[in-house]
Amino acid sequence: MAVYQVLVVDDSAFMRKIVTDLIQADPEFKVTATASNGREAIQKSLELKPDIITMDVEMPEMNGLDALKSIMKESFVPVIMLSGINEQGMKETIMALEAGAFDFIRKPSISHDQDIAQVGKALVERMRAAMNEIKRKADRELSLKNREISRATVVPSAQQVNKEMPGKDRVEPAKKMIEPAKTSQRSLQERTDVFQAKSKKPIEPLSPSKPGRLEKKTEPLPKAERTLETNVERVVKSANPVQTPKEVRLPNAARLAADQIAAASAKAKDVIKPNPVSKGTVGAEGTFNKLVAIGCSTGGPRALKTLLEQLPADLPAPVIIVQHMPPNFTRSLAQRLNTFSPLHVVEAEEGMVLKKGTAYIAPGGFHVKVNKTADGKFIVKLTEDQPVNGHRPSVDTMFESLLPFTSLQRHLVLLTGMGSDGARMMKRLYEAGVTSTFAENEETCVVYGMPRSAVELQCVRHLLPLQEIASKLVQAVK
Repeated sequence: MAVYQVLVVDDSAFMRKIVTDLIQADPEFKVTATASNGREAIQKSLELKPDIITMDVEMPEMNGLDALKSIMKESFVPVIMLSGINEQGMKETIMALEAGAFDFIRKPSISHDQDIAQVGKALVERMRAAMNEIKRKADRELSLKNREISRATVVPSAQQVNKEMPGKDRVEPAKKMIEPAKTSQRSLQERTDVFQAKSKKPIEPLSPSKPGRLEKKTEPLPKAERTLETNVERVVKSANPVQTPKEVRLPNAARLAADQIAAASAKAKDVIKPNPVSKGTVGAEGTFNKLVAIGCSTGGPRALKTLLEQLPADLPAPVIIVQHMPPNFTRSLAQRLNTFSPLHVVEAEEGMVLKKGTAYIAPGGFHVKVNKTADGKFIVKLTEDQPVNGHRPSVDTMFESLLPFTSLQRHLVLLTGMGSDGARMMKRLYEAGVTSTFAENEETCVVYGMPRSAVELQCVRHLLPLQEIASKLVQAVK
């Protein structure tokens, strides 16, 4: 069994002792060093090169967030943040997750043994997940490298072997290599000649008329403008067929027609160019027939930032988000994401009416569901039912609440996260006809758990790198 080396960072000697004991209760992990502030953590990280680091968020001299950023610049090592529940600590924890921390846990309450045990279990679970992800990614990179090597390996032809042999030794060794296959020498040479002839033949470029060729086209004028301008030209030409002066004098009837056409053209241009929409005003109507639902866990805050900052303010759908996170932290997450996204991002509250252009994040400790009122409005419903798949909020619970609303165009997204939450209900919705389903691919996931589960259930229509999901999602919604 591999023993992973851990660096524990905390300004409290008592907390360093508690965290060390919790970690070393599992035989897979050994605490090789501790540090009392961020500067010391950076130095020991460079010297000892630990497999994983636990990092307190709030410390003197240098806090955990700044230390994390410095460590990430030097080398990648999984860092799990230990956060207090005060407002500043929660904000910095969210920022640490954006900066590359693998995950975080809430600091244990020293006065409650049961709470300490629960925190210890959660900490070891995340540490093990981090090590598993590193191993998985290393195996994947090795597999890809081996595949590239095997593709690049080509059996050399007889002519190549002969050419590469030095001096007088060229001919004889080449003959000995070919003699065992003398009966097929001619066919081998013929195939070699054909291959070389084909490889020397210049590739004919695809013409614009050939299928499969993407052409960059100059955008034509909108039809309304093109037609109106043509009509004006036609009136001018018919009234003055050979006039050359700069100022063209039209008969009264022709001038009246031209004025009417010009006015209509200006009006058409106004229609074609929509007014810019300011953040938070899109949902004023309160009516929509499309909805986006997103689920994520480990690595989710960073993924949500990347996704939401690419979604436009005029997205014609509300966005419901379940991110596995404890109470209070989800409010800090919503506030932080609201500073980046063109959408209006809020923590969901009981009875909120869903609006276009707004993203609603499920509060920690509550399941979030979508309900429909008697007057046809869609609202937020919060419950404290039992955890599902070990989580509250649960992605499966949120997805399941969308099953009855067949009149809605539902667009489902699963991002990075441990476990399989969301996959089962994505499958049910897919079987019910919801085919606008997206998942983050293995390459960009911090943890390829939730998306992989959905892929294995064969209910993912679009498996994409994180950076490409927003554009495809907007295209599907609009």
